[in-house]
Amino acid sequence: MSEFRIHHDVNELLSLLRVHGGEGAEVYIELLQKNRTPYVTTNVSAHSAKVKIAEFSRTPEDFLKKYDELKSKNTRHLDSLVYLLSKLTEDKETLHYLQQNAKERAELAANAGTSSSSTNFSIPCSTSKMSLQELEELRKQLGSVTASSSAQQPLELTRKILRDKQNKKNSGQPIPVFPSWVYERPALIGDFLIGTSLSTDTTVPIGTLPLASQESMIVEDLLYVLIGVDGRYITAQALVGRQNRAFSLDPNLDLSIKELVTRILPVAASYSAVTRFIEEKSSFEYGQVNHALAAAMRTLIKEYMILITQLEHLQRQGLLSLQKLWFYIQPTMRTLEILASLATSVDKGECMGGSTLSLLHDKTFNYTGDSQAQELCLYLTKAASVPYFEILEKWIYRGIINDPYSEFMVEEHELQKEKIQEDYNDKYWDQRYTVVQQQIPSFLQKMADKILSTGKYLNVVRECGRDVTCPVAKEVIYTLKERAYVEQIEKAYNYASKVLLDFLMEEKELVAHLRSIKHYFLMDQGDFFVHFMDLTEEELKKPVDDIITTRLEALLELALRMSTANTDPFKDDLKIDLMPHDLITQLLRVLAIETKQEKAIISAEPTELTLSGLEAFSFDYIVKWPLSLIINRKALTRYQMLFRHMFYCKHVERQLCNVWISNKTAKQFSLHSAKWFAGAFTLRQRMLNFVQNIQYYMMFEVMEPTWHILEKNLKLVSEVGMEGLTNGRPNFSNCSCLLVLLEALKYLGAAVPATLQSTKPPNTPAVSSLGSSCGSSASSDPALVFPVPQGGFGGQLANILMPCHVFFLENSQEGAGLGL
Repeated sequence: MSEFRIHHDVNELLSLLRVHGGEGAEVYIELLQKNRTPYVTTNVSAHSAKVKIAEFSRTPEDFLKKYDELKSKNTRHLDSLVYLLSKLTEDKETLHYLQQNAKERAELAANAGTSSSSTNFSIPCSTSKMSLQELEELRKQLGSVTASSSAQQPLELTRKILRDKQNKKNSGQPIPVFPSWVYERPALIGDFLIGTSLSTDTTVPIGTLPLASQESMIVEDLLYVLIGVDGRYITAQALVGRQNRAFSLDPNLDLSIKELVTRILPVAASYSAVTRFIEEKSSFEYGQVNHALAAAMRTLIKEYMILITQLEHLQRQGLLSLQKLWFYIQPTMRTLEILASLATSVDKGECMGGSTLSLLHDKTFNYTGDSQAQELCLYLTKAASVPYFEILEKWIYRGIINDPYSEFMVEEHELQKEKIQEDYNDKYWDQRYTVVQQQIPSFLQKMADKILSTGKYLNVVRECGRDVTCPVAKEVIYTLKERAYVEQIEKAYNYASKVLLDFLMEEKELVAHLRSIKHYFLMDQGDFFVHFMDLTEEELKKPVDDIITTRLEALLELALRMSTANTDPFKDDLKIDLMPHDLITQLLRVLAIETKQEKAIISAEPTELTLSGLEAFSFDYIVKWPLSLIINRKALTRYQMLFRHMFYCKHVERQLCNVWISNKTAKQFSLHSAKWFAGAFTLRQRMLNFVQNIQYYMMFEVMEPTWHILEKNLKLVSEVGMEGLTNGRPNFSNCSCLLVLLEALKYLGAAVPATLQSTKPPNTPAVSSLGSSCGSSASSDPALVFPVPQGGFGGQLANILMPCHVFFLENSQEGAGLGL
């Protein structure tokens, strides 16, 4: 279970239990993450847990009945849930809280029911009256309609729902449908026809016949009943719901014969259940796995029919007695009982595809002590898994899904490829193909992620116009030894991973693209940024609305051609992007994703302050398919935020250096006059040191080591395959450079603009302000721009820098390399 799933489940549980305040979800999440184990409860522990809950429960019969019902439907994780509930029965404190919570919820429900029940409803009176005779006739008609269509109507509705669902997913290829006469002719089903008498012979009362004649007549009837046809003295009763078929015997039958007949009739009931299952699941709507299972059962039923034919031959020769019939039918009884049990379980659980295979696999394991039953279930599971494994083979060997009935564990979603290329995000990777948990067979649960990734890797290469076929492709066959097909899946995964990795590394030059991104977004090309900032300085000082983007693009092109960046083969992928928000707002919007504040922040009005070009400026990078799987929009957004922070700091450093150059004019003053400027020069130098240390820390203490780790991982990625590349994709983006520490960023957000403000000349001429504050003859100095740091702006800047300095020192892990 992923960390995000744990967060979601804990929050959902707290909301259901209405837990407010306290330690919150984080404490429970941390405990769950620390104590996670791959432990799975066994049948023994589940049985003991079931017994413990039944002893604790006030209504144990209802609990056991519900457990058996869910078990028959093959409900997943049922044993794990029962084991957890048994542990809760031992925790008195938790039990007390749950009881109190249930009591409060019951009171709320009662209050809601009281308020709703106050509404008065009136039943409209009928304007016409019906006679008793008409009422009786209507009752008979309704009874006959219900008896004839009680089983048919739900099946028709189920088929229609399944057909509409599958046609919606496969709009281009609607699934075929059997003609209506297949369902309108009940004689084709092979099961009992209720309410229809096909025999024209007069029935002799069996009680008047001698015992030998009774036995002979009953043997003949049983041979009919065993193949789904009513006899003279044994007739099938109408089905009620999902119950097994019941039979009625002539009450005048001899008790000794009746006792033996009741032992044989469960075979006919099992045959009836299996026959109905075969006919129902053979419809197109139930999928290929159920088709294969029904075909395998039909093969066994043919063997059963051959047995009945041989028994009939003996009966016509006068060699078949009731005892012989019981002797010959006993081996078949167990087989039909298992088939009927499987059919009932699949029917109750409404299983299709992978869920049917899970049920068959679990049944096979449950019959471990019974070799004959296990062999039978193994045969059925192998037969039913053939179409599923054919879909699996196409997916893991070629990256193609051919699943017309939505049975496979991987589901395909239609996404427009053009839009993906424009957005170059990872929606394709995350949403084009997803895992359907219900359709994962239990014996492939551990390999589900690898199966998904294998097909994805091959599909990506196919989307780029290259046909790939796995050279180690072998037929996948179901076996109780899971290692056999697990090895085949792993081989296919390793091949797919290598194919896509080589395609990205060699043909698409992933490493070269990453280096290109480092050059520009992490300010690796020093001469390029000198040229670029010299060319665009005046343009970026303007408000963002006044900046002409095409002019910036032209200046960027010029700077690229004039610097060493001209040798970069991907320099044309670099673009200009003027962001609508400042850096702090962008960070807040990112950090608010999937939180309660998300809607408020997204719907908030943009800042009222007019952004300058320097504050809104950022680079963007064109990433083409399939590199967008690795360098996605999320990663680029992180690069952009780092770049905006460093670019603004670099601009401040340039301004301070310009001030340092202009301060050289102080040399023309006498020593007595120049000492008055010492405070201003000291403040300027401390600001310059501060900005340079911030940049040094970001570039050499955070980014460069992280980049070396990324390069090291890229060299090792050939050994771990695409999994290592996709898992290691965000590694370099994790260098936060204090950006996620909002408190630090607030200090920096105040300090850096304040430092920049100090480099600007005041509204009044600098000469007069300096002359009046210094009390000297500095009125002839037009170039000096720093005021004396006595109160005013100098004191404000000191107040800003001091908490920033203290904050970095307190956060030693982040501030150790700052040199403050």
